[in-house]
Amino acid sequence: MELLDVLYEKTNGMAKITINRPQAYNAFRGRTIRELIWTFRDAWDDNRIGVVILTGAGEKAFCTGGDQKEKGDEGGYDYNGGLGGGIGLEIENLHQTIRNIPKPVIAAVNGYAIGGGHVLHVLCDLTIASETAKFGQAGPKVGSYDAGFGSAYLARVVGEKKAREIWYLCEQYSAEEGKEMGLVNKIVPADQLQAAAEEWADKILAKSPTALKMLKYSFNADSANIQGITQLAMGSLAMFYNTDESAEGMNAFLEKRPVEFNKFRK
Repeated sequence: MELLDVLYEKTNGMAKITINRPQAYNAFRGRTIRELIWTFRDAWDDNRIGVVILTGAGEKAFCTGGDQKEKGDEGGYDYNGGLGGGIGLEIENLHQTIRNIPKPVIAAVNGYAIGGGHVLHVLCDLTIASETAKFGQAGPKVGSYDAGFGSAYLARVVGEKKAREIWYLCEQYSAEEGKEMGLVNKIVPADQLQAAAEEWADKILAKSPTALKMLKYSFNADSANIQGITQLAMGSLAMFYNTDESAEGMNAFLEKRPVEFNKFRK
Protein backbone atom coordinates (compact mmCIF):
# COMPACT_ATOMS: atom_id res chain seq x y z
CA MET A 1 0.00 0.00 0.00
CA GLU A 2 1.27 3.48 -0.85
CA LEU A 3 1.51 5.47 2.37
CA LEU A 4 0.85 9.21 2.25
CA ASP A 5 -0.49 10.00 5.74
CA VAL A 6 1.52 7.50 7.77
CA LEU A 7 5.21 6.72 8.19
CA TYR A 8 6.06 3.07 8.82
CA GLU A 9 9.33 1.42 9.72
CA LYS A 10 10.36 -1.94 11.13
CA THR A 11 13.67 -2.42 12.91
CA ASN A 12 15.04 -4.95 15.38
CA GLY A 13 11.70 -6.55 16.15
CA MET A 14 9.73 -3.34 16.64
CA ALA A 15 7.34 -1.57 14.26
CA LYS A 16 6.99 2.21 14.47
CA ILE A 17 3.82 3.79 13.08
CA THR A 18 3.75 7.58 12.82
CA ILE A 19 0.70 9.65 11.89
CA ASN A 20 2.27 12.08 9.43
CA ARG A 21 -0.08 15.05 9.07
CA PRO A 22 1.67 17.61 11.29
CA GLN A 23 0.18 20.48 9.29
CA ALA A 24 -3.22 19.36 10.64
CA TYR A 25 -2.00 18.48 14.15
CA ASN A 26 -2.03 14.86 12.95
CA ALA A 27 -5.81 14.88 12.66
CA PHE A 28 -6.97 11.90 10.64
CA ARG A 29 -8.98 11.62 7.48
CA GLY A 30 -10.28 8.47 5.80
CA ARG A 31 -6.99 7.70 4.12
CA THR A 32 -5.13 8.07 7.41
CA ILE A 33 -7.37 5.50 9.05
CA ARG A 34 -6.97 3.04 6.18
CA GLU A 35 -3.19 3.42 6.28
CA LEU A 36 -3.13 2.91 10.04
CA ILE A 37 -5.17 -0.27 9.71
CA TRP A 38 -2.87 -1.55 6.96
CA THR A 39 0.32 -0.88 8.93
CA PHE A 40 -1.01 -2.44 12.12
CA ARG A 41 -2.10 -5.51 10.19
CA ASP A 42 1.27 -5.74 8.51
CA ALA A 43 2.94 -5.64 11.93
CA TRP A 44 0.43 -8.26 13.11
CA ASP A 45 1.31 -10.63 10.25
CA ASP A 46 5.08 -10.17 10.53
CA ASN A 47 6.36 -12.76 12.99
CA ARG A 48 9.60 -10.81 13.36
CA ILE A 49 7.70 -7.95 15.01
CA GLY A 50 7.02 -8.23 18.72
CA VAL A 51 5.92 -4.73 19.68
CA VAL A 52 4.42 -1.64 18.01
CA ILE A 53 5.05 2.04 18.79
CA LEU A 54 2.35 4.53 17.71
CA THR A 55 3.22 8.24 17.63
CA GLY A 56 2.66 11.48 15.73
CA ALA A 57 4.95 13.51 13.50
CA GLY A 58 6.37 16.80 14.75
CA GLU A 59 6.39 18.23 18.24
CA LYS A 60 2.87 19.63 18.56
CA ALA A 61 0.52 16.67 18.37
CA PHE A 62 0.12 12.93 18.74
CA CYS A 63 -3.31 13.05 17.11
CA THR A 64 -6.24 15.45 17.41
CA GLY A 65 -8.96 13.15 16.07
CA GLY A 66 -11.02 13.58 12.92
CA ASP A 67 -10.08 16.48 10.67
CA GLN A 68 -13.11 18.78 10.80
CA LYS A 69 -12.07 20.39 7.51
CA GLU A 70 -12.51 17.05 5.78
CA LYS A 71 -16.12 16.49 6.76
CA GLY A 72 -18.61 16.08 3.92
CA ASP A 73 -21.77 18.05 3.24
CA GLU A 74 -23.92 15.59 5.20
CA GLY A 75 -21.70 15.67 8.28
CA GLY A 76 -19.89 12.39 7.70
CA TYR A 77 -16.24 12.11 6.76
CA ASP A 78 -16.35 12.06 2.96
CA TYR A 79 -12.99 10.58 2.07
CA ASN A 80 -13.98 7.86 -0.40
CA GLY A 81 -13.28 5.51 2.45
CA GLY A 82 -16.36 3.29 2.25
CA LEU A 83 -19.20 3.28 4.75
CA GLY A 84 -16.91 3.06 7.77
CA GLY A 85 -19.80 2.33 10.10
CA GLY A 86 -21.82 5.08 8.42
CA ILE A 87 -19.56 8.05 9.26
CA GLY A 88 -17.14 7.61 6.37
CA LEU A 89 -14.29 6.41 8.59
CA GLU A 90 -13.29 2.83 9.37
CA ILE A 91 -12.67 3.85 12.96
CA GLU A 92 -14.31 0.75 14.48
CA ASN A 93 -11.96 -1.38 12.42
CA LEU A 94 -8.92 0.57 13.61
CA HIS A 95 -9.97 0.35 17.26
CA GLN A 96 -10.43 -3.40 17.02
CA THR A 97 -7.11 -3.83 15.24
CA ILE A 98 -5.19 -1.98 17.96
CA ARG A 99 -6.95 -3.99 20.66
CA ASN A 100 -6.65 -7.36 18.98
CA ILE A 101 -3.13 -7.29 17.53
CA PRO A 102 -1.44 -9.99 19.66
CA LYS A 103 1.51 -7.75 20.44
CA PRO A 104 1.85 -4.87 22.93
CA VAL A 105 1.25 -1.39 21.50
CA ILE A 106 3.01 1.60 23.06
CA ALA A 107 1.62 5.09 22.49
CA ALA A 108 4.40 7.69 22.45
CA VAL A 109 2.41 10.88 23.00
CA ASN A 110 4.42 13.85 21.81
CA GLY A 111 1.86 16.64 22.12
CA TYR A 112 -1.91 16.97 21.89
CA ALA A 113 -3.89 13.72 22.21
CA ILE A 114 -7.38 15.12 21.80
CA GLY A 115 -10.74 13.73 20.67
CA GLY A 116 -10.37 10.66 18.49
CA GLY A 117 -6.62 10.88 19.03
CA HIS A 118 -7.17 10.57 22.74
CA VAL A 119 -9.18 7.40 22.14
CA LEU A 120 -6.31 5.92 20.14
CA HIS A 121 -3.80 6.35 22.96
CA VAL A 122 -6.29 5.00 25.53
CA LEU A 123 -6.67 1.84 23.43
CA CYS A 124 -2.91 1.27 23.32
CA ASP A 125 -1.49 -1.09 25.94
CA LEU A 126 0.94 1.47 27.36
CA THR A 127 1.36 5.23 27.13
CA ILE A 128 4.60 7.17 27.47
CA ALA A 129 4.10 10.92 27.34
CA SER A 130 6.40 13.85 26.81
CA GLU A 131 6.31 16.60 29.41
CA THR A 132 4.49 18.76 26.86
CA ALA A 133 1.70 16.26 26.16
CA LYS A 134 -1.93 17.33 26.55
CA PHE A 135 -4.89 14.99 26.90
CA GLY A 136 -8.62 15.52 26.56
CA GLN A 137 -11.89 15.12 24.73
CA ALA A 138 -13.60 17.57 22.40
CA GLY A 139 -16.59 15.72 20.93
CA PRO A 140 -19.45 17.52 22.71
CA LYS A 141 -17.83 20.87 21.80
CA VAL A 142 -17.96 20.11 18.06
CA GLY A 143 -21.13 18.06 17.78
CA SER A 144 -19.61 14.59 18.04
CA TYR A 145 -18.94 11.76 20.50
CA ASP A 146 -17.43 8.31 20.91
CA ALA A 147 -19.89 6.42 23.08
CA GLY A 148 -18.04 3.12 22.59
CA PHE A 149 -14.43 2.48 23.55
CA GLY A 150 -13.88 6.23 23.84
CA SER A 151 -16.13 6.45 26.88
CA ALA A 152 -16.88 2.95 28.22
CA TYR A 153 -13.27 1.74 28.10
CA LEU A 154 -11.98 5.10 29.29
CA ALA A 155 -14.07 4.60 32.43
CA ARG A 156 -12.25 1.29 33.02
CA VAL A 157 -8.94 3.14 32.85
CA VAL A 158 -9.61 6.27 34.92
CA GLY A 159 -12.84 5.45 36.76
CA GLU A 160 -16.44 6.50 36.15
CA LYS A 161 -16.31 9.94 37.76
CA LYS A 162 -13.14 11.04 35.97
CA ALA A 163 -14.32 9.69 32.61
CA ARG A 164 -17.53 11.67 32.92
CA GLU A 165 -15.55 14.78 33.80
CA ILE A 166 -13.32 14.32 30.75
CA TRP A 167 -16.30 14.03 28.39
CA TYR A 168 -18.73 16.47 30.00
CA LEU A 169 -16.27 19.35 30.52
CA CYS A 170 -13.96 18.79 27.51
CA GLU A 171 -10.98 20.26 29.35
CA GLN A 172 -7.33 19.49 28.68
CA TYR A 173 -5.01 17.73 31.10
CA SER A 174 -1.24 17.85 31.46
CA ALA A 175 1.00 14.80 31.33
CA GLU A 176 1.29 14.90 35.12
CA GLU A 177 -2.48 15.00 35.52
CA GLY A 178 -2.76 12.14 33.04
CA LYS A 179 -0.35 10.06 35.07
CA GLU A 180 -2.24 10.78 38.28
CA MET A 181 -5.51 9.50 36.78
CA GLY A 182 -3.95 6.41 35.20
CA LEU A 183 -3.94 7.57 31.57
CA VAL A 184 -0.14 7.68 31.40
CA ASN A 185 2.46 5.13 32.48
CA LYS A 186 5.58 7.30 32.25
CA ILE A 187 6.56 10.91 31.55
CA VAL A 188 9.86 11.94 29.95
CA PRO A 189 11.33 15.12 28.45
CA ALA A 190 10.17 15.69 24.88
CA ASP A 191 13.61 15.03 23.39
CA GLN A 192 13.75 11.65 25.15
CA LEU A 193 10.30 10.37 24.18
CA GLN A 194 11.21 8.16 21.24
CA ALA A 195 14.23 6.73 23.05
CA ALA A 196 12.07 5.94 26.08
CA ALA A 197 9.48 4.18 23.90
CA GLU A 198 12.19 2.15 22.21
CA GLU A 199 13.72 1.26 25.58
CA TRP A 200 10.39 -0.18 26.74
CA ALA A 201 9.97 -1.91 23.39
CA ASP A 202 13.35 -3.59 23.84
CA LYS A 203 12.32 -4.78 27.30
CA ILE A 204 9.12 -6.23 25.85
CA LEU A 205 11.04 -7.96 23.05
CA ALA A 206 13.06 -9.83 25.67
CA LYS A 207 9.85 -11.49 26.94
CA SER A 208 8.00 -14.58 25.72
CA PRO A 209 5.79 -13.58 22.74
CA THR A 210 3.22 -16.28 23.54
CA ALA A 211 2.98 -15.17 27.16
CA LEU A 212 2.50 -11.55 26.09
CA LYS A 213 -0.17 -12.52 23.55
CA MET A 214 -2.16 -14.51 26.08
CA LEU A 215 -1.86 -11.76 28.68
CA LYS A 216 -3.17 -9.21 26.20
CA TYR A 217 -6.11 -11.47 25.36
CA SER A 218 -6.81 -11.82 29.08
CA PHE A 219 -6.66 -8.06 29.70
CA ASN A 220 -9.03 -7.49 26.76
CA ALA A 221 -11.56 -10.15 27.78
CA ASP A 222 -13.20 -8.17 30.56
CA SER A 223 -14.05 -5.24 28.25
CA ALA A 224 -14.76 -7.21 25.06
CA ASN A 225 -18.48 -6.44 25.32
CA ILE A 226 -17.72 -2.80 24.54
CA GLN A 227 -17.37 -3.79 20.89
CA GLY A 228 -21.13 -4.27 20.72
CA ILE A 229 -21.68 -0.91 22.39
CA THR A 230 -19.30 0.64 19.84
CA GLN A 231 -21.39 -0.64 16.93
CA LEU A 232 -24.50 0.95 18.41
CA ALA A 233 -22.60 4.15 19.17
CA MET A 234 -21.17 4.53 15.67
CA GLY A 235 -24.56 3.81 14.14
CA SER A 236 -26.15 6.55 16.22
CA LEU A 237 -23.26 8.91 15.44
CA ALA A 238 -23.85 8.46 11.71
CA MET A 239 -27.43 9.64 12.20
CA PHE A 240 -26.40 12.45 14.54
CA TYR A 241 -23.96 13.85 11.97
CA ASN A 242 -26.94 14.58 9.72
CA THR A 243 -28.58 16.88 12.27
CA ASP A 244 -28.44 20.66 12.60
CA GLU A 245 -27.14 20.23 16.14
CA SER A 246 -24.04 18.36 15.01
CA ALA A 247 -23.56 20.77 12.11
CA GLU A 248 -23.56 23.71 14.55
CA GLY A 249 -20.58 22.25 16.36
CA MET A 250 -18.62 21.69 13.17
CA ASN A 251 -19.50 25.07 11.66
CA ALA A 252 -18.59 26.97 14.83
CA PHE A 253 -15.21 25.23 14.89
CA LEU A 254 -14.49 26.00 11.23
CA GLU A 255 -15.73 29.58 11.50
CA LYS A 256 -13.79 30.10 14.75
CA ARG A 257 -16.80 31.45 16.60
CA PRO A 258 -18.56 30.53 19.86
CA VAL A 259 -20.80 27.52 19.49
CA GLU A 260 -24.54 28.01 20.08
CA PHE A 261 -25.99 24.75 21.36
CA ASN A 262 -28.56 26.42 23.64
CA LYS A 263 -31.06 26.70 20.79
CA PHE A 264 -31.29 22.90 20.67
CA ARG A 265 -32.59 22.77 24.26
CA LYS A 266 -35.86 24.55 23.42
